[in-house]
Amino acid sequence: METITGLGVAKPNTYPNVEKITYKPAELRPTDVDIKIIACGICGADPHFVRGDWGGPHLPIIPGHEIIGHVVHKGSEVSDEEFKVGDRVGVGALADSCASCYRCKHGFENNCRQAVTTYGNHVSMPERQGGYASHTRVNSKFVFKIPDNISTEHAAPLMCGGMTSLSPLLATGVSKDTRVGIVGIGGIGHMGIMFAKALGAHVTALSSSEKKKQLALDLGADRFVATDDPDFVEKNLDAFDVVVHTGAFVNNKMISDMTKMLRPNGRLQLITGPDLEDMSLNLNVFDLIMNNANVGGIASGSGAQIKYMLKLASENNIVPMVETINISEANVKKAWNRLDSNDVKFRFVLTGYDEFFK
Repeated sequence: METITGLGVAKPNTYPNVEKITYKPAELRPTDVDIKIIACGICGADPHFVRGDWGGPHLPIIPGHEIIGHVVHKGSEVSDEEFKVGDRVGVGALADSCASCYRCKHGFENNCRQAVTTYGNHVSMPERQGGYASHTRVNSKFVFKIPDNISTEHAAPLMCGGMTSLSPLLATGVSKDTRVGIVGIGGIGHMGIMFAKALGAHVTALSSSEKKKQLALDLGADRFVATDDPDFVEKNLDAFDVVVHTGAFVNNKMISDMTKMLRPNGRLQLITGPDLEDMSLNLNVFDLIMNNANVGGIASGSGAQIKYMLKLASENNIVPMVETINISEANVKKAWNRLDSNDVKFRFVLTGYDEFFK
């Protein structure tokens, strides 16, 4: 595989327009696999990386880290027990790590300080790009077999969005009867409700109005709270062991409100990144002290957690809500514009790869 062609951004200030980009991938290592892509979810992170909201952007950039495809070639150290040519596999937000630091050796490779993301790294890496492309080349340690009973279009958003919704639940030890609040019923939050129920939790969905109440209940939520009720905090004091905030917009009042709804020693987990100018928070330390509250963040999941996530989704029929769209320059632009307008329920998945890249 000498070159790979994809859709991305090569020139600054051209978002949401994309163009065909051809690049030379990094040399195949003994532990790498080559994957022919058949679908890729559009993650909310994609526009952020392309626009440079989180730094950069380092152009050219081909986005996409919710990749589903088939193994077409593999390095000499990848055994048949791991992967065979033809296996249907997925790739998430992480493509490599150092494998030698404390974090990698203890199952936190997603927190490795030398981690290489599938695309959008904080340094220029033109030889490593994402899934809006015909193929990708990735360390096999970050490639995962897809269970047969999960369709390709539903597997794609699990690779980042699904893992991101499950990871804070695992980190906080959610299990039977844990009281969990999921704030935001969107691309990540709707999967968070389903994963929390699969773990046995009592789940409350929190949204800005009553509009999504029935949807939240249909997804499995036990309760619904509309945060436009001026008394919603007072009505939910000591309601939760864990609150997972899935929205990108976080401010000091939100943190204060959510910590008050926690039981003592409860945990508030933040899982999505705001733009650079919105990243700083002035936490009220007394809110944390008086509530014995813990506030933390989660960076997706480790390899072992992704395998567990796919198993949990397979066994519990966790099916993300998706809209498929054939990959093309016009359709990527349309999807990004609609994503910016919050006009998708809830995840776009690019399909039609064979036709576009023939």
